[in-house]
Amino acid sequence: MMIPQNLTQKIITGHLISGESIAGSPIAIRVDQTLTQDATGTMAYLQFEAMGLDRIRTELSVSYVDHNTLQSGFENADDHLFLQTIASRYGIRFSRPGNGVCHQVHLERFGLPGKTLLGSDSHTPTCGGLGMLAIGAGGLDIALAMAGRPFHLVMPKIVNVRLTGRLRPFVSAKDVILEILLRLTVKGGVGKVMEYSGPGVETLTVPERATITNMGAELGATSSLFPSDEMTRIFLRAQGRDEHYLPLGADPDADYDEVLEIDLSAVEPLIARPHSPDDVVPVHSLKGTKVHQVAMGSCTNSSFRDVAMIAAMLKGRKIHPGVSAALSPGSRQVLTALIDGGQWKDIVASGVRILENACGPCIGMGFSPPTDSVSLRTFNRNFSGRSGTKSARVYLCSPETAAAAALTGEITDPRDLGMEPVQVRTPETFPVDDAMILLPSDAPERVVIQRGPNIQPLPIKGPLSDPVRGTVLLKVGDNITTDHIMPAGAKILPLRSNIPAISEYVFEAVDPTFPKRAREAGGGIVVGGANYGQGSSREHAALAPMALGVKAVVVKSFARIHLANLINFGILPLVFEDEGDYETIAQDDTVTIDTSGLDSGRMMLRNETQGTDIRVLHNLSGRDVRILRAGGALAFAKQQITD
Repeated sequence: MMIPQNLTQKIITGHLISGESIAGSPIAIRVDQTLTQDATGTMAYLQFEAMGLDRIRTELSVSYVDHNTLQSGFENADDHLFLQTIASRYGIRFSRPGNGVCHQVHLERFGLPGKTLLGSDSHTPTCGGLGMLAIGAGGLDIALAMAGRPFHLVMPKIVNVRLTGRLRPFVSAKDVILEILLRLTVKGGVGKVMEYSGPGVETLTVPERATITNMGAELGATSSLFPSDEMTRIFLRAQGRDEHYLPLGADPDADYDEVLEIDLSAVEPLIARPHSPDDVVPVHSLKGTKVHQVAMGSCTNSSFRDVAMIAAMLKGRKIHPGVSAALSPGSRQVLTALIDGGQWKDIVASGVRILENACGPCIGMGFSPPTDSVSLRTFNRNFSGRSGTKSARVYLCSPETAAAAALTGEITDPRDLGMEPVQVRTPETFPVDDAMILLPSDAPERVVIQRGPNIQPLPIKGPLSDPVRGTVLLKVGDNITTDHIMPAGAKILPLRSNIPAISEYVFEAVDPTFPKRAREAGGGIVVGGANYGQGSSREHAALAPMALGVKAVVVKSFARIHLANLINFGILPLVFEDEGDYETIAQDDTVTIDTSGLDSGRMMLRNETQGTDIRVLHNLSGRDVRILRAGGALAFAKQQITD
């Protein structure tokens, strides 16, 4: 008799290479597809190239350019040429600048129910909206997957988010995921997959589902997943991809580790206050707060449904004179559909500024807010300084709430505008034009890979030392994000392929003296609090500290992707056995970590300055330990591929 399985278990079981699908157990799964974006992709392809293979070994890999599209110097343009030529050489499809945001385009053109997707962007789970197990990871993990290596992770717990009811007018999918963040916080999904079920699911279109799975990353979740059902079939048919439809869902009576009940009809317009996606309150509670800027779009809320909703609310109206509003469509397909349907004219006539089909302001690439201003954004993150303006107060909200603020000049519950409920009709077929997705060369041996002067060789780390000695270079608190460790923005993102240059900005938001002090000390150790490394998948938050000589990070707890990135680059990740010991270490203390207990997971940290001993732990797999001993995953993988 077959044991009932939930959807996550079905997909993982079908892709399992090693291990058992028991929560907490190390597993390895086959990766069907990969995606990269340009901010992480250049380094991922340098790493793939270093493995010496002639071609990728996945079913499909796509390289997107959507982050570094502001070409104020040669750096981004050079990287784009590198990405295009290396994609052509190694069998990778290349989505050109202007074609759209990776997650939106992949959802439209490549996502497949029942398949696995690994992406070098933390919001890769967007494709979970159509029944695909999509996981964000560091660039090196993507390089390994393209080389045909399995993806290693700990089998997550599965949370059944059971949806009932139907969303009311001017309440949207963004409010649903904000409701979940309110309940669970940014740490609530760590080590878990959020799997959605219940009668409320069938009321949500694939783009609405994708909004929810996209921001599952803010929960710290490994992935988020909806079933593949009639709504999925309708979406794929509209994309001209009927043949890819596969009905897929959990078995009746399938077991889950946790259950969360949400009545969609009880959800109201919500908003996340600065500076965390889980600082959520009802929109009406902030009524009257003056708004200076509204930014609409991003991979979370730039689908046809969302932008058409904005257009309907703005039709025949003008943006408030005290507000600067801008819109970034999610893809060229979305933009074309809006032009064909006439909605684009309404947006332009309202006074909204039109930005490129790219990430743009969400990653700090333009449209920064004024000093000490309030900016409402339909984005997924509002970390301090991420917008490009450190003093700005950034709020996260739905397209409906953003449009209401753009019209009134203040935070406004969209239900208070007095408008009739808006019905958005999604086209039965979308304008499909893949001309900006370039196929790889049929003669790869003739492709000359273009390398600009900003593309520098990978830094190399030696094997793990025993013991690990160093100075505590920095001590930080809870919920340190990868934006704190390795900032983004128009000044820093173009340096992603130049590790010596980008290393000068490590911890800039926390302590601008960190790079200089790290070099002078010959490297050292970082001490942190809970949920260290939450946020983006950017491996540069591990790679650049490694280049500065960071040998170990000792914290109360880690975020999943950053923990994996630290291992990949040979930085020893440890946690305090007793969290109270965090208080006994100070910046500038000299410490020694005895790594003789690395295999057992229990070690001793000697604080030479204070004359105290502290027990530290890890929960790493045997493979992780071997990677650390080798000095990182690249050296380890080259040996494995050779074998």
